[in-house]
Amino acid sequence: MSGTEHDVLIIGSGAAGLTAALALAETKRVLVLAKGDLRSGSTAWAQGGIAAVLDAGDTFENHIRDTMVAGAGLNRRETVEFVIENAPRSIERLIELGVPFNREGADLHLTREGGHSHRRIVHVADATGWAVQAALLKAAEENPNITLLPGRACIDLVTGRHGERFRGDGRVWGAYALNEVTGKVEKHLARATVLASGGAGRVYQFSTAPRGATGDGIAMAWRAGCRVSNMEMMQFHPTCLYNLEVKNFLITEAVRGEGGRLYNPVTGERYMEKYDPERMELAPRDIVARANDDQIKRYGLDYVHLDISHQPPEFVREHFPTIYEKLLGLGIDMTKEPIPVVPAQHYTCGGVLIGLDARTDLPGLWAAGECTESGLHGANRLASNSLLECFVFGEAAAKGILASWDALDAPPAIKDWDESRVTDSDEEVVIKQNWTEIRRFMWNYVGIVRTTKRLERAAHRIKLLTDEVDDYYGHFRVTTDLIELRNLLQSAELIVTSALRRKESRGLHYTLDFPETLPAAEDTVLVP
Repeated sequence: MSGTEHDVLIIGSGAAGLTAALALAETKRVLVLAKGDLRSGSTAWAQGGIAAVLDAGDTFENHIRDTMVAGAGLNRRETVEFVIENAPRSIERLIELGVPFNREGADLHLTREGGHSHRRIVHVADATGWAVQAALLKAAEENPNITLLPGRACIDLVTGRHGERFRGDGRVWGAYALNEVTGKVEKHLARATVLASGGAGRVYQFSTAPRGATGDGIAMAWRAGCRVSNMEMMQFHPTCLYNLEVKNFLITEAVRGEGGRLYNPVTGERYMEKYDPERMELAPRDIVARANDDQIKRYGLDYVHLDISHQPPEFVREHFPTIYEKLLGLGIDMTKEPIPVVPAQHYTCGGVLIGLDARTDLPGLWAAGECTESGLHGANRLASNSLLECFVFGEAAAKGILASWDALDAPPAIKDWDESRVTDSDEEVVIKQNWTEIRRFMWNYVGIVRTTKRLERAAHRIKLLTDEVDDYYGHFRVTTDLIELRNLLQSAELIVTSALRRKESRGLHYTLDFPETLPAAEDTVLVP
């Protein structure tokens, strides 16, 4: 079995992983592993921007308060302060890397998004994530101390139990990863490992997350012995395009901001007046998402209609050129007809529990970004705080590793991946069938509105599928699809278990059985 040994291994090539890599590479040899393409993570998909206090009329306290209000009090104040106070420096570093933020004269152009009390969003038109990803990747590719390896699907973290001499302390020494080209499993060892593998959005039937967001890092960390927290807090966006082939195209909130109306496609009723008569379609995301979900479930619909065709065609094309062209290619002319939309999972607010130094529970393992629960987002993420978290905690992980470097010993002799008992499978249809089943029942039973009975039904199905997948995993050669299915199931179990434990409705977790919010906000922490 082939493999490598570096000073630091980073799993994930998005904003969090590359930020950590660039900070570490000044003195250390860093290996970055990416599942699929180096640009295939969530960072490149981010349309919005990055929140930072940069305007003279704004304050850190304003940004802190906005974040805490959005998070329904579940945020950890020290984390919120830490991230927000480090935000301006993060923007400076991105400018130094060449990110071409929009400007008004010599000043950065700041926009405002839902939940923010001031203009504080720096952006690159409506493609901020793509510009950030490009700048970070260019810097990483030019750094001789950074090795970038795409096409590696990580299977499990290497810990003391994988050593030639068994150790039970949970110390992490790297990861086993499938080379997607050769089909062989490699071991990549390092003194320190950073998880920056993104969220678990693809556990749901409808999600704006990229194809690879299958909760890999969260599942691997859990299996290795890390605590996870607040996995029930899944953020849903109200309007994702409903299309059998394109399942993750977001229809921006700006369509509603410019007059778009929501209708029931069967009754023809404009229904938002029932749910929020004052703000209608401009109500906050969670209210509109619950309204859309209620209409779909109540009437047995596949989707609802978002209609802006009453506006002049030139107005629509001018304001939404990208959406217009995308929909036209799918046979939908938004200037003449409504757009079929569904709510979609948008962001994983829970994850691997970390401290301000980005440390996890396991020696040798740090984590940053959407795979973590740092305390920043609480029960609901404030818009444009996600990329910010990646930069601040990517930097924190690097600083933490460098500060403790002398105590990080070199990896011991580690066993190769055992492939002697497995064979290729001709039953891969099983994987596709199980993947589809998970995403459907998670959407129906563990979606925007929950009940204890629905959650228990989901838990029962997860148990049956886990037994089936474990048996399959034990007998056949691993593939990326099988790795992802295993991690999807583990992520689904963590979400359902967490949701059953929360006996209240708070932020993103809304249950008909416990509609009230309890006086004290407490994290849902699961221990392996």
